[in-house]
Amino acid sequence: MGSQDRLDLIRKAGVIAIMRAKSSEQLLQAAEAIRAGGVCAIEVTMTTPGALSIIEQATARRDQGVLFGAGTVLDPESARAAILAGAQFIVGPSFNPAVVEMCKRYSIPVLPGAYTPTEIIAAWESGADMVKVFPASVGGPPLIKALKAPLPQIDLVPVGGVELDNTAEFIRAGSAAVGVGGSLINDKVLEAKDFATLTERARRFVEEVARGRAR
Repeated sequence: MGSQDRLDLIRKAGVIAIMRAKSSEQLLQAAEAIRAGGVCAIEVTMTTPGALSIIEQATARRDQGVLFGAGTVLDPESARAAILAGAQFIVGPSFNPAVVEMCKRYSIPVLPGAYTPTEIIAAWESGADMVKVFPASVGGPPLIKALKAPLPQIDLVPVGGVELDNTAEFIRAGSAAVGVGGSLINDKVLEAKDFATLTERARRFVEEVARGRAR
């Protein structure tokens, strides 16, 4: 699957699930559950102990229709390690040009984090495929709408503060997709192995994205 195909998968569902996976088995189970609900991309945060090993084991067994990415990537060394472990997209909380360069070298989609127009434009000009707007909890949907007015050509992905009840509003404001953490995947649901709830949550988030796109 090429870089553009991966980006198309993310854009289609409009949701990136963010999780701290404790094992490859847990990651695969979560992936299967959210995929049943229409979400095909999971970002495993690098702050998770053993994240690279978890990604490596999971990607070796994954279904072709699911994307496993690495998040909280701060430097090119971490980006390269994640890519070699099998990460299919890279997300950062901030913009580091060297991280974008590394991802471009390997044709891996990259979503650096930014907040201001200056940061967002710099990330885009460096080759970012999409730009993560973080923390989106500060500013909310009005921030995205304000940013998209002068920057309609840039795909923005708000992360932080995205909940089921404001997803449609974030999309309506101009977001290409949203990044969702605990309100979609959290330890309580995972530890209970309540995958039916996980599937239902994913389905509802995808429905809210569709509602937002329908205006």
